[in-house]
Amino acid sequence: MSTRYFGKPLKRNEDPRLLRGEALFVDDVNLPGMLHAAFLRSDYAHGKLISIDVEAARKREGVLAVYTAEDLGDYWQPGPLLVPPPPIENLVFNQKTQVPLAKEKVKHVGETIAMVVATSRYIAEDAVGDIYAEIEPLDAVVDLETALEKEAPRIHDELDSNLSAHVTQTKGEYDAIRSKADVLIKRRFVYDHGIAAAMENRGIVANWERKNQHLKVWDTTQAPIPIRNGLAAMLGLSESQVQVIAPFVGGGFGPKIMMFYPEEVLIPWASKQLDQPVKWIEDRQENFFATTHERSQIHDAEIALTKDGKILGVHDIFLHDAGAYAPYGLTVPINSQCTLLGPYDVPHYFSEFKAVFTNKTIVTPYRGAGRQHGVFVMERLLDFAAKELGMDVVEIRRKNYLKPEQFPHDHKIIYQDFMPLVYDSGNYAPALDRALEMIEYENFRKKEQPRLRKEGKRIGLGIVSYVEGTGIGPYEGARVKVDASGKINVATGVGTQGQGHFTVFAQVVAEQLGVEIKDINVVTGDTGEFHWGIGTFASRGAVVAGNAIHAAARNVRKKALKHASAHLEVPEETLEISGGKVFVKSNPQKSVSLGELAQISNPLRGAVKPGTEPGLEATDYFGPERGATASGVHAMILEVDPETMLVKIKKYVVVHDCGKVINPMILEGQIQGGVAQGIGNAFYEQLNYDESGQLTNASFMDYLLPTANDVPNIETDHVVTPSPLNPLGVKGAGEAGAIPVGPLFAQAIEDALVEHNLEILEIPLSPNLLFEMIGAA
Repeated sequence: MSTRYFGKPLKRNEDPRLLRGEALFVDDVNLPGMLHAAFLRSDYAHGKLISIDVEAARKREGVLAVYTAEDLGDYWQPGPLLVPPPPIENLVFNQKTQVPLAKEKVKHVGETIAMVVATSRYIAEDAVGDIYAEIEPLDAVVDLETALEKEAPRIHDELDSNLSAHVTQTKGEYDAIRSKADVLIKRRFVYDHGIAAAMENRGIVANWERKNQHLKVWDTTQAPIPIRNGLAAMLGLSESQVQVIAPFVGGGFGPKIMMFYPEEVLIPWASKQLDQPVKWIEDRQENFFATTHERSQIHDAEIALTKDGKILGVHDIFLHDAGAYAPYGLTVPINSQCTLLGPYDVPHYFSEFKAVFTNKTIVTPYRGAGRQHGVFVMERLLDFAAKELGMDVVEIRRKNYLKPEQFPHDHKIIYQDFMPLVYDSGNYAPALDRALEMIEYENFRKKEQPRLRKEGKRIGLGIVSYVEGTGIGPYEGARVKVDASGKINVATGVGTQGQGHFTVFAQVVAEQLGVEIKDINVVTGDTGEFHWGIGTFASRGAVVAGNAIHAAARNVRKKALKHASAHLEVPEETLEISGGKVFVKSNPQKSVSLGELAQISNPLRGAVKPGTEPGLEATDYFGPERGATASGVHAMILEVDPETMLVKIKKYVVVHDCGKVINPMILEGQIQGGVAQGIGNAFYEQLNYDESGQLTNASFMDYLLPTANDVPNIETDHVVTPSPLNPLGVKGAGEAGAIPVGPLFAQAIEDALVEHNLEILEIPLSPNLLFEMIGAA
């Protein structure tokens, strides 16, 4: 079968709808008699909730209901633990998850205290202002290092401390080899808080239809099927009574995989109580406080090397900020712990972390999901080691890469998917060579950089490597069906937030069934269309859902050939599928269309042979043995203005290996979007908390996002190491652009300002921070 669609840079077929304003988003859902909700949120990071007076709010015209925790009765329950801790020996984990409405205490600014439902959002917001919540302020836990001291205020009174978890993983014997090292490099690294800042904030619409005994929910979630299952259980309904639709979503990036947000629990319940549809759309300021954050960690790390630059081992102890609750378990710090090892051969590794409760917004995965932290630590340690040993930063990386013959490579520790951290495949040197070629490394070092420095320009180059664990299980499923019209319908449980699923999934099907992309209709994220699956996260859409779709399409292909063989009275091996028809290879005029075969397979009269499945359709599932390991190299040339310390990126190069590429154009877009977020995380975006736990820059006036002026043209290329873990040979790519940008910035800025002998140990950077560093140097 010739490759007609797989690997081709086809334009996204979903874009015309988006560009014409014809795509459905949650806020586009407007139903007769719809009510609107607003929430009273805590102004304090930590405090005792003494009383709540809602009488004035209930009396306001247009208000139908005001709910506090007491009004929820037995429906008030802490949220589920989404990801239990992995099976690591001697692991300590204190389970604390968010609640629908605060009761007795508030634990972070923005925590929900009461919900108002009214005939308009304006009235609901005014009624929120009518509510008086008496809160006795308590000292806030903000600083990671002091949070675990005995005298620190306790956030969860039933715990002995603010410890969320304590995890140690080891490989080899680091202490034994430490004394044999020629060089020891030890540093403290800080990686601070940030937000996803998706274009579309969260939102939910719920409509309980009493006559049908059916609940329909539109949600900006990345996981509609688990939301459906959870709501059914909480509301005492069967799963068939609940339909959750994740329509087009304007950016997910991880925080929208979080479940259950208080609003997701309360809006459907309120619709059922009031027997009317209810809508809530998050505003931008709410998004700063109520949508989950990520990033804050402090690492004390050491690398041991031989005098020729070979890594003997790494020792890392770090603190991880969990926020006020930890519903997502240990996904983020485990990712940090595992991804630190990078593409390198590290024989000995000791890693210990403590996750800490603080009076800040909950921390869950955000594009990269902790991988950035580990990559930052390892790449910076290698930079400092290269400087100490008088080596080129490229040379020390190349020397320590895992070799192709070392795969699959078992790192002897447990990954976030509960499986041993085993890299399935990889070949890192070709990506490095290609990046060096694209950034013109030799020419820059020998000619361009010296020439520009003579002109007084502070210009520097950075180059870093990374790996990304992608495509984790447990599974996804899909249904592929041929209509009598010849059109193909594809349904899968994953939702879409801009990744190009409608195009990529259609390419996978078209490759098997020989039809035009325009004749394939893809439905994602609707539990009424497909009932089983997990969600869109961890760079797994193409890997897991894509392979499920591939399997279903292959089965439809087999059925089509079987039916055509009987209809045309020729052997199956003499047939081919193309152009929406099955035909005899030696006589293409002898053919039957897929639409006709769909009708033949679903007769209205006559006998059907025993064991025959009606319809030209198939449902299949795919669950990987473990995650597929993608990898890559980023390189950048930048210029620093010595007067303002502003940075101008002159050239940015990404060479990525995500196995076989389904659509290189969409892949390039994914990488560019990731790099844009990585640039923000590296140099612009930082959430600032004061000592009382107040977020002091909760608006786009104060929280800086990179603009089109700050994000350069990004040159990309790919090397291909197919994954042996799935039939398509693909690996994920959704987070690759964002992961290594922090250490890349640090290395390039140090190179640009070489006369100041800087050591950049924290992210995000900023012009102010660079001025302070230069002053200290």
